[in-house]
Amino acid sequence: MIPARYAATRFPGKLMKDLAGKPVIVRTYEAARDTGLFDDIIVVTDSDIIAEAVIGEGGKVVMSRQEHETGSDRLAEAVTDLETDIVVNVQGDEPFTERESLEKLIHVFHEDPEKEIDLASLMTEITEPAEIMDPNTVKVITDKDGFALYFSRAPIPYQRAEKPRATYYKHKGVYAFRKRALLDFRRLPMLPLEAVEKIEAIRFLEYGKKIKMVQTRVSGIEIDTPEDLERAKAAWS
Repeated sequence: MIPARYAATRFPGKLMKDLAGKPVIVRTYEAARDTGLFDDIIVVTDSDIIAEAVIGEGGKVVMSRQEHETGSDRLAEAVTDLETDIVVNVQGDEPFTERESLEKLIHVFHEDPEKEIDLASLMTEITEPAEIMDPNTVKVITDKDGFALYFSRAPIPYQRAEKPRATYYKHKGVYAFRKRALLDFRRLPMLPLEAVEKIEAIRFLEYGKKIKMVQTRVSGIEIDTPEDLERAKAAWS
């Protein structure tokens, strides 16, 4: 499922911006489709403009209400009546979505016969100091088994001494949920840490859900700003 809201706060209308002749949301839909991993691909949106663009390219759309606070809330509404086990959330501003990373994400659930993992998500190592300090880049720390301990816009862990050197990981907003976890998210109220950081993944942690993090070497380009769009255009060409 691809949540697609037209009125993005930092870059309104970004999903309908042109990327090599097609809107960003259409490029993202095509990238997810071309992985060949999914039984079905659905764009979930509150925008008639986005819906028309996706349907015009042969895609499937579910219309949602406008007042959702997060993409996960939007997906939970759309998935309520669907018969499915695992729901993969690909962000609408990720036109460089590729098979390798998503395959790793889905594989987590094949290795979890007891169904102890509630959701899985991607992370990639970051080394640029500017990105480590950037509050728009969400960082994640994990335990020894790769389960998320915390997400933050601050640089975590804090580099207290010169050695040992800290390793930093960027949280990519790509998730795979058990349907039950997604439905739980919708009914559970926001708690203080999520409200402070404005990171929806924290809600799962605050309620004791287990998030398995999967490292990927593919960073891609998330289109959050006009500058990101220009980088995406250059990378595409």
